[in-house]
Amino acid sequence: MKKLMFVFLAVLLVAGAAFAGGQQDDGKTVIGALIRNTDEQFVADYADVLKGLAEEKGVELNLQDSRGDMALQLDQLNTLLSQGVKYFVVVSNTTEATGDIAKKIQAQGGGAAFSNIQPSVEALKVGPNFYLASSPESVAGEIQADILDKYFKAHPEKLANGDPDALDAIFLYGQLGHPAQTYRTNAVKQGLIDAGYKLNVVAEDTANWKPDEAQAKMDTWLAAFSGEFDVVIANNDGMALGAVESLLTAGYVDDPNDPSKDVDGDGIVLKVPVVGVDATQVAVKSMEEKKLYATVLQDAVGQATTAFELAYMMATEGSATGKKAWGLSPLSAPIDESPANDAAVAGQCYLVPFKAVTPDNYKDFMN
Repeated sequence: MKKLMFVFLAVLLVAGAAFAGGQQDDGKTVIGALIRNTDEQFVADYADVLKGLAEEKGVELNLQDSRGDMALQLDQLNTLLSQGVKYFVVVSNTTEATGDIAKKIQAQGGGAAFSNIQPSVEALKVGPNFYLASSPESVAGEIQADILDKYFKAHPEKLANGDPDALDAIFLYGQLGHPAQTYRTNAVKQGLIDAGYKLNVVAEDTANWKPDEAQAKMDTWLAAFSGEFDVVIANNDGMALGAVESLLTAGYVDDPNDPSKDVDGDGIVLKVPVVGVDATQVAVKSMEEKKLYATVLQDAVGQATTAFELAYMMATEGSATGKKAWGLSPLSAPIDESPANDAAVAGQCYLVPFKAVTPDNYKDFMN
């Protein structure tokens, strides 16, 4: 009897160890995914990629959408941890919360790949099984600046005030203080200044990543500043498309009698170029219709795949340290943008590149 009890306890211990290592007692790998808000197109695309990867790998993916509510996201984390989930893909609502998220996961002996929203340096320092799988946001702004510099060099007549060195811009921001908002905005402004423009901000405000808010802001600015701005620069495609819709509705186009006609040959039917970030399929379709001028690919597939592969390696092998994910190696040296600017955690950072999407190459990004 004692021998049977010993065998039974041993089986329980082995099963418990398998679950603690990221697997259920049936041997199936389990990964949790904390996703901030699938109402945003990019995040919805990201979540879909995770689901597809989990299906391919036979992984049980427990995906939770917090709908932009940080308190709810923390509750979702606590619930998954209580269910024995240890390894996660985390698209946090805020950078500030990532330290607490990492500590909670570390307390259960787990790990996480933070993605899309940059974690804090402190979050990555919680332990070696915490990673960044994202894109350096400042690069998106730099690419926007480069796209616009090329546009206005080719079409100097499109500068409203007639000064080839002056640029009058309207800015639509994401959630203020959000890492993507801060880095993208600062980089595009500095990029334009570095290109030699005297940058005049005609109007600027947050539209919280949302098309409808951006459209409402643009409606107001059109009434106040019609003919006084050269470009609309948005932190994401959703807001850029909201601005496009406002401009189209107001007839702010080359030919009000035929709003599908590109009269001046600059590649768009609007009087001014509008640029965004993400290269969602809706945005690329708008480019095909010569409405949105350009965007910057924030690679949902690349970010989600990198994060998923890191979480999968942790769940199945115990660690992903030093290994490639989505063909990417971790950084060998720090960069200027947090958290990858700290040498102590640079080796935990996997950076997915941004890409310019312009009238010349947008077809390459259509599904």
